[in-house]
Amino acid sequence: MPWDWLWTHRWSSAAGAFALGLLISAAVVLPVPNRGGSLLAELYLGRLANPQILAGRVDAKMFLYLAGATLLQLHLLSFAAHHLLTYPGDPSPGVMLYVVLFTWFVCDYLIFERVHLYTYDLFAERLGFKLVWGCLSWYPYFYVVGLWSVANLRNPHSPAWLTVLATVLFLAGWSLSRGANTQKFVFKRDTDRAFLGWLAPRAFTDGERRVLYSGFWGVSRHVNYLGELLMATGLALSLGWPDEASSCRLARIVPANLPDGQTLGA
Repeated sequence: MPWDWLWTHRWSSAAGAFALGLLISAAVVLPVPNRGGSLLAELYLGRLANPQILAGRVDAKMFLYLAGATLLQLHLLSFAAHHLLTYPGDPSPGVMLYVVLFTWFVCDYLIFERVHLYTYDLFAERLGFKLVWGCLSWYPYFYVVGLWSVANLRNPHSPAWLTVLATVLFLAGWSLSRGANTQKFVFKRDTDRAFLGWLAPRAFTDGERRVLYSGFWGVSRHVNYLGELLMATGLALSLGWPDEASSCRLARIVPANLPDGQTLGA
């Protein structure tokens, strides 16, 4: 199998993932009795809370996230391989940086998998189109949209400061997102435990639930989303921008009225 097989078949595989997500969503939702809502709403949000297979050894939600993350990583590698095969003499450092940073994101997600067991979609949402199609289609195909755009473009020779800025923004965003999510994980496991061994938790409560407002969560209500926005910005900036000749450099133009071997521009 060619290294860039997923790039070559990206449109057909995306269409297949789109259709597969729809079919599995229907297969998961429709056999379950109606919960009292509209069919469209229940198809989207689901009816089952935590379906498991193989006698409980496989959690459907975690499996879908794992499948989505794995396919996302394969896309990153295959799209980068296409770029390297197309421009072996002058590959874009930005493409390589994009793949390295995104690989860090994927590996971080899998290594700290236990943290995600305490996120809202895992413990509160039901399994329907939103999670099934999201994990099989949206997650592995849309997240890598940057490489869809530039994997077949030549090196734009972006300035070094832009590469540094992209890296700093991504790592700053990762620190905010990972730090905030880990602090929340520690708090949910033990509401009295100090985060990182010194940051005592502070929270207010209505008698049943507690809301953390110290550390990362004292900065803003959704500081983890701010981190994700910074990571996405860093990834986008890492790819640089096309130069003036990018609009016409994909193919050599050979007018029919010129002798063989003569070309107009590249």
